Amino acid sequence: MTADLVIHGGTVVTDTTTFPASVAIKDGRVLSIGAREAMPDAAETLDATGLHILPGAIDVHVHFREPGYTHKEDFGTGTAAAAFGGVTTVFDMPNVIPPTGTGEALAAKQKLASEKAYVDYGLYGLLGEDTIAHVPDLVAGGVIGFKLYMGNTFGNIPSPTTGGMLEAFEVVAPTGKRVSLHAETASIMARRESRLRAAGRKDPLAHLAARPAVVAVEAVSRAAVLSEWTGCRIHVLHISSAEELRPLADAKARGVDVTGETCPQYLLLGAEDYGRIGPVIRVNPPVREARNQAPLWAALKSGVVDMIATDHAPHIPDEKVRDDIFTVDCGFPGVETQMPLMLTEVAAGRMSISDYVRWSAVNPAKVWGLYPHKGILQPGAHADIAIVDLKRAWTIDDQKLQSRAKITPWHGRAVTGLPIHTLVRGRFVMKDRTLVESARGTGRSVHTVQDMPAPCVANPDAAMTEIVKVPASSRGPAATGAAA
Repeated sequence: MTADLVIHGGTVVTDTTTFPASVAIKDGRVLSIGAREAMPDAAETLDATGLHILPGAIDVHVHFREPGYTHKEDFGTGTAAAAFGGVTTVFDMPNVIPPTGTGEALAAKQKLASEKAYVDYGLYGLLGEDTIAHVPDLVAGGVIGFKLYMGNTFGNIPSPTTGGMLEAFEVVAPTGKRVSLHAETASIMARRESRLRAAGRKDPLAHLAARPAVVAVEAVSRAAVLSEWTGCRIHVLHISSAEELRPLADAKARGVDVTGETCPQYLLLGAEDYGRIGPVIRVNPPVREARNQAPLWAALKSGVVDMIATDHAPHIPDEKVRDDIFTVDCGFPGVETQMPLMLTEVAAGRMSISDYVRWSAVNPAKVWGLYPHKGILQPGAHADIAIVDLKRAWTIDDQKLQSRAKITPWHGRAVTGLPIHTLVRGRFVMKDRTLVESARGTGRSVHTVQDMPAPCVANPDAAMTEIVKVPASSRGPAATGAAA
């Protein structure tokens, strides 16, 4: 059998180990992993000497703003940014115009994405009191899951009452879909913001004062109770504080099917950065005091927090530099900078490269039903690959980002680690730090993946174990078998 592509000379990374190996790809899937001499002939080869071969990151939380806000971003620019960031699958949020709350709106958005996307994608359906009746149509249309806004954010999506939220969970639970939660309590925030405005506060730190951590603690606790009562699977988005980890951990200990994510801004920035960065830092939930960083890192390592996402939320500069913080649009781009920021922490020794693969690829794939098609490099899996230079030192420059929104809190930050090539289902979408224009529109919805049979590998875990048992004296691990 002739492979389409064989990658030679790199170091393969899994969630448990790293090892030198070649990777053969055929028809969009990993054909085999092993020694160079064990690889089949190939139509194309790539020399990855000195580079690491990772499963492409799965970012389960992005806002690509289409339809309705395409001056900020669209599926073309957003997925191009993902490709440059080593991200091969994204899940896009429903707070667009019109909101993705009906079968018709979902179908229209699927069409837009299919015409422009460089990487694979999932689309969330909006879950609110006025969309509960549309849940069956949204499920049939292929949503990856649902998004429920317990608190206000960009787009001014109404937050449901607790009664509406309970009913929504009851309707979604039998479908098996997971509900992702913007877990902040709307009524607390509205009252706090009103009082701060009345007092004349409009400085950047007023945003943090309006959304104290208790809004997340209360929301996570309430959502966990409703999840436990209904059996609805939930996911807590953008965890920002140490305090909300307790109700999350307690719910997990009780057997509630709840998962959680955090983002680079909560792991790496703190309240002291408001003065340096100014209104650009405004995001919901807010960047909090630096004391929250260590508990969030610890929660990732313990499994209380399951994954890293970005909440990629672009806006143009004029929308991010206003004098009144309460009029500044919330969020900033992140899908392109997440991997370099995290690889910098790998270089600093805060975590291992295998930890990063677990949090950025393996766990998201498992939680969202994409594993073992995605999130892992093994025979039969999709050849979704980020080939990275762990030693490349560079500086983030907003003007060089692929996103339409050229303004982030990361501008000027020195990082170590850079994706050099990105492949989606075996096809280059970014090669040698250049966008592959012909890959536009080749991304596809992951709901088709969920309906596929598992990869044809008798025992994939054993296969990967056998790879790393090859004696160190050999040139590389013996090849694992090709999938049918």
